Amino acid sequence: MLGSHPKMTGALHVYQMKGNGVELVAKAERPSALKSGTFGASGLLERQLAAGDFAGKLAVYDLERLNTPVWQAQAHASLVNQVDGAGGAARGFGAPEMATCGRDGAVRVWDQRQPDAPVAAFEPADGTDQSRDAWCVAFGDSHDDTHRSLLAGYDNGDVKLFCLRTNKVRWETNVRNGVCGVEFDRRDIKMNKFLVSCLEAKVHAFDARTQHPTRGFAQHTLPVGGDTARDQGGGLTVWGSRTLPQNRDVTAVLGGDGTLRLYRYRYPAPRRVEDADGVPMGVAGKLDLVAERNLSPQPIGSFDWSPDKEGLCVMSCYDQTARVAIVTKLQTVGA
Repeated sequence: MLGSHPKMTGALHVYQMKGNGVELVAKAERPSALKSGTFGASGLLERQLAAGDFAGKLAVYDLERLNTPVWQAQAHASLVNQVDGAGGAARGFGAPEMATCGRDGAVRVWDQRQPDAPVAAFEPADGTDQSRDAWCVAFGDSHDDTHRSLLAGYDNGDVKLFCLRTNKVRWETNVRNGVCGVEFDRRDIKMNKFLVSCLEAKVHAFDARTQHPTRGFAQHTLPVGGDTARDQGGGLTVWGSRTLPQNRDVTAVLGGDGTLRLYRYRYPAPRRVEDADGVPMGVAGKLDLVAERNLSPQPIGSFDWSPDKEGLCVMSCYDQTARVAIVTKLQTVGA
């Protein structure tokens, strides 16, 4: 668990499940508050955590020696908003890399074997008076050792898909509201679909199998929260989504009202059609609500599924609590 002490130093705690609860097994205080972390670039045996802080630093920690990072770099000029990792899982492809996005508007990719500079960087355009704040980042399309893509979301609603093989923007769009979360349904397969979570009670599902040269990826927009969102004037923030590791078509959506919502993605038939000129274009599916439950009086800010125990999950909420829960009967979703 990552966080901040009242004096703005970083709190890094490691907990272990025991019986019906959890116990603190290790902790460390870091010089600056911590915002985001990932195990994505680490193998299961190493269990190294990459974390970004409010001072713009990216550091990698060994869970058994938390006080001294095993690697660190000045990733951004100020706050690191989010960190993601790829290449460390048992089925991972390519180099173990970490991606960061920051308040300075930059998106950068890091490899511990190259400590002095990022291996890829996507910076705000030269001469930009006010760079957009890059809020979120996610790896995907890492289906062999040469392919890997990166999604990034920005505070003005921009969504960009970067190809790391060419170091260029492959596709971009604007969803009109600040982007709080981006996620591929799987990072280690050819692009299938990805989700974009936003301010103003919206989740956008994009079919990533087919990219039209002018229309891009087919899109389905889901209003989240129903009457709750309307009562709040559309102000319900969707802080992110997390796809179930055991079923890429089941996704948990994190509500600003403290409600966890479970959706199933239904694919269209067919997934690809041709436009009037005979050019292939994708067809978006639909997100259907499966279940929902209010778990906190404050927003759910972060969430993760267990890759081993189906339905086991953990979340942090804005009421300064972390909750461990289990979702049952997931094997019946889609049956």
